[in-house]
Amino acid sequence: MSFLGKKIPVHEYIELSYGQVALAAVLILVNAAISILLHLKMERLLFIAAGRTVVQLLMVGLVLEWVFRWEKWYAVIGLGTVMTMIAVWTVLYQRTWRYSGDWFASMTAMWLSAWSVTAYVLALVLHGSAPWYTPQYAIPLLGMVLGNSLNGIALGMNAFTESIVAQRGQIESLLAVGATRWEASREAMQHAMRTGTMPIINSMLVVGLVSLPGMMTGQLVSGMEPIQAVKYQIVIMFMTASATALGTVLAVVGSFYRLFNQDHQLLIHRIRPVDRRAAR
Repeated sequence: MSFLGKKIPVHEYIELSYGQVALAAVLILVNAAISILLHLKMERLLFIAAGRTVVQLLMVGLVLEWVFRWEKWYAVIGLGTVMTMIAVWTVLYQRTWRYSGDWFASMTAMWLSAWSVTAYVLALVLHGSAPWYTPQYAIPLLGMVLGNSLNGIALGMNAFTESIVAQRGQIESLLAVGATRWEASREAMQHAMRTGTMPIINSMLVVGLVSLPGMMTGQLVSGMEPIQAVKYQIVIMFMTASATALGTVLAVVGSFYRLFNQDHQLLIHRIRPVDRRAAR
């Protein structure tokens, strides 16, 4: 590739040995030293986190190698299903307020938002000689969409239930004077949807200015031409923004239907706080 008449040198990626990875692990010791010197008592948790990082990523690497070599649509669907279920569990674990049936709202929002947006991009944007289920594209794209969607869904559902609890008196007063369930909960729903979508909007506002996104960095390191890496990143940002907004709206609307019945009554008894101590 050339830019202003000059050819841009593109180098092959450096193949890392386990020894080089071990050298990078020395950086974790700096964090541990800070924790010890300042008596933060975080070094044990830090080493556990570092160990889990290594084990989890190595396991994922082995699974991906198998899926990439096999290249069967049902292997990609199967792995994507596992990833989605883990994302749903993460959403539920991050909740500060729970209600009966919230797992269904989370699962529906996650499946519809992440899979529909990923399918659209694979079928229409990245169409070419490779089939839609090519693991090289399908798995990373779905993973990034799920990662952003789960944050938006968790934030949106938390904000909605917290607003319902905080505004219970106001909502019940509105319902008592004839307001519909939609009218009474409109403020809480709008707040929840803004809360769920603002992080990805903020990321879009500063992308490329404050830091390079993870996938773009990986593509540049692997030798992809910068403009091509930029094009991919633009597609990914639009994907994650769309999936996050769609997932947040679906999750909040799903929560609404669980907390308000057709008689325009608030079912506040369904909401309960999460006891983290009991969960541990």
